[in-house]
Amino acid sequence: MNRSVPAFTAFLLFSFGLALPAGAARGLDADQEHEAATAREHQGDRPEPSPAAEAEPAVAVTGDPVIYTAGDGRTVTGYLARPTTKTGPLPGLLVIHEWWGLNENVRAMTRRLAAEGYVALAVDLYGSEVADTPERARALMSAVDPKRALQNLEGAREHLAARLEATGDRDDRIGVIGWCFGGGWSLRAALAMGNDVDAAVVYYGQPVTDRSELAKLKAPLLGLYGTEDGSIPVAAVEQLESTLRGLGKQVEIHLYQGAGHAFANPSGTRYVPEAAEAAWQETVAFLAEHLKGDS
Repeated sequence: MNRSVPAFTAFLLFSFGLALPAGAARGLDADQEHEAATAREHQGDRPEPSPAAEAEPAVAVTGDPVIYTAGDGRTVTGYLARPTTKTGPLPGLLVIHEWWGLNENVRAMTRRLAAEGYVALAVDLYGSEVADTPERARALMSAVDPKRALQNLEGAREHLAARLEATGDRDDRIGVIGWCFGGGWSLRAALAMGNDVDAAVVYYGQPVTDRSELAKLKAPLLGLYGTEDGSIPVAAVEQLESTLRGLGKQVEIHLYQGAGHAFANPSGTRYVPEAAEAAWQETVAFLAEHLKGDS
């Protein structure tokens, strides 16, 4: 017997029009089907550092735990990094962890992103827990309450905005980026926060296909997906892109041939070097254009 979806989760899946694998069309619980598909992609995986997390930051950075307040008043411990060699105001970047949680690999990736010229805040949607097995990661992911997750992200964005030392309109720009579980939440955050998000990078996050929801997007979107991702149909990615283009939104979608799910994760054994490096270069250029105004 299929487990029923919590009311808010069901509403979120319906209203955001989340594209799901074929099992959902057979009447299976949509939330559970997506969890199962993600778990299949991570079967036998381990949260060891990938080459993405092991790469040295481009410049020296500092990084420390930081406490921020979620929209419902909860306190959350995240991780804030910024370059030590750059002075003056910098744009901000919200970093959303993969399904393993906010582990040291995500902190390392946050430092690497900060080195590109950002104040980067890694959020924690798992309540200070991290997973060391796919089974535990699935349990943590399935326990996330969508309403509380969005309140968490809203509070993190407010905390980050207060750290930017902005002196002008271009100084207070904030982007959002995430992988896997975090990629889906990067897209949802951009939809929910409207003009408060200035750029969104989605690494193989669950696509939203509902036109009325996608109409809410204000930020330019970069989507990075693998053609061999068994949890996200290529057709759903193409529908995401075509719907956004039809709405006149700024969108770039890159499909990497032969790459599966988690091909660029900070943690795990599914890393695909060529695709991951290409996606990183697209990420750096996209964020620089939309958060720093670089051509």
